[in-house]
Amino acid sequence: MSDRPVILIVDDEKNTREGLARALRDEYAVAQAENGQRALEWLEMHSADVVLSDLRMPGMDGMTLLSRLLGRDPRPVLILLTAYGSIETAVEAMKRGAYDFLTKPVNLDRLELLLKRALAERRLGAENQRLKAQLDSKYGFEKILGTSAAMQEVFDTIRQVAPTRATVLIQGESGTGKELVARAIHQCGPRAQGPFIPVHCAALAPTLLESELFGHEKGAFTGAVERRRGRFELADGGTLFLDEIGEIDPALQVKILRVLEERRFERVGGSESISVDVRLIAATNRDLKKSVASGAFREDLFYRLYVVNLTLPPLRERDGDIVLLAQHYLQTLAKEHGRKVTGITPEAMAALSAYSWPGNVRELRNVIERMVVLGNGDKLTVRDLPPALRSGPGPAGPAARAGSLLRDAERHLIEEALRRHKGSRVKAAQDLGISRRTLHRKLNEFGLRNPKDE
Repeated sequence: MSDRPVILIVDDEKNTREGLARALRDEYAVAQAENGQRALEWLEMHSADVVLSDLRMPGMDGMTLLSRLLGRDPRPVLILLTAYGSIETAVEAMKRGAYDFLTKPVNLDRLELLLKRALAERRLGAENQRLKAQLDSKYGFEKILGTSAAMQEVFDTIRQVAPTRATVLIQGESGTGKELVARAIHQCGPRAQGPFIPVHCAALAPTLLESELFGHEKGAFTGAVERRRGRFELADGGTLFLDEIGEIDPALQVKILRVLEERRFERVGGSESISVDVRLIAATNRDLKKSVASGAFREDLFYRLYVVNLTLPPLRERDGDIVLLAQHYLQTLAKEHGRKVTGITPEAMAALSAYSWPGNVRELRNVIERMVVLGNGDKLTVRDLPPALRSGPGPAGPAARAGSLLRDAERHLIEEALRRHKGSRVKAAQDLGISRRTLHRKLNEFGLRNPKDE
C-alpha cells in the first residue's frame, strides 16, 4: 500500500466491490474482501483507515464486523452500505459506533464527501490524542492520577511553579505521592533535560547523609578509599529532591542552608569550594512549623524552603479518586502478573471506597496487587479483600460501612422511584428494572409503607 488513505471494501457482490474500487482507486489505496471474516483476516496483516462494508452478507454480517472492529487499536472508520429496507438497522449500527451509512445503489459523489469528512475527523482525533500524550508527558502527569477537585489544585500548582526556579516544599502524609509530584515539577520545567536526583534523608545516618549530599575526598574517613561526588554535584543543572527533610540533623541543616544561599559547598574532608546550579525540591510528612517551634528544625532553613508550599491531600479526602486509582492499578498489575482479572465487583469497590487508607495511594496499590495475585476469579470480590478491609472493630468496619452505604443508596432509589410514579409499584419496579415481587420484598426489608395498594 502507498501513503494514500487505505479503504477496505467488504461486500459479497463482486460487481459492487470492483465498481467501488475502480471509482476510488485514483485517490485512495483500495483493498477488497468478499465477507466479514476475510476482512478481519486482511486486517490482521494490514491496517485500513476506512472499512466500507455491506450490512447484509452471508456468514459474518456488517453488524458483527462492526463489533469486532470496535476492539481494534487503531480503530478504522466503518461506513455501512445498506439496501433501503435496512436503514433502521444501519441507524442502530451508528448508535453502536459505525460512522455513517449509504443506501445502495451508492451515490459516488455522496461517498466521496463522506470519505473526506471521515478521514478529516480521524486525522483530527489522532492529532488530539498525540497532543494529549505530549501534554501528559510534558507535565509528567501520566503517573499522577486524579480527577478530584483537590488533585486539580495540585496539577494547577505544578503548572504554575514548574517553569520557575523557586524552591518547593511538598507536604503530605506518607504514601501520597510526593516524589511523583517532585518529578512532575522537574519534568515540566526548563531543567527537564538535566538530572533528577532523589535522596531519602530518613534512610541514612547523619554522617552518611552528609557524605551522600556533599561527597568526600579520599581519606576523609575510614573507608573513603577514593574521591566521591555527592548528590549536589550530580544534580548540577537539574533538580535535587530531598525526601523527608524534616529528619535531617540540625548540624547538617546549616550546611544545606548555605548551599541554598551561596550555591557553594565543600566535600567532606576537602577545602575546595564547589559551585553548583541546582533547583531544590524538599518533601516532608511532618508539620515543619511545629518542628521550628520546638527547635528541631531551623527557622531560617524553613523559610528558605517555604518559597512555594504544595500540600498533597490524603486519599480519604480525594472524592472519587479511589475508584479511578483502583481500576488503574487493577489493569496495570493484572498485566504485570499475567492474571486474567477484568474488574472489581460493586460490593468490593464500595468497601475500598469506605476504607480510610492511612497508607494512602501506596497502600491502595499494595492492596490491589495482593487481591490480583491471590484472587481466584476474573473479578475481584469482597472475599479477595484483606481482612482489615472486610471487617473492622465493631459495626464501623469498612465492609460494614460499605454495606450500609449500599443499603442507603438502594433505599433512596426505591423511594425516589415511588415518588416519581406517585406510589405505583408496577411503574416503580419497571423504572428500577426489577420485578414487582422483588420491589415488595425490598419495601418490607426497609420498612417502607406504600399508601397506594394496587
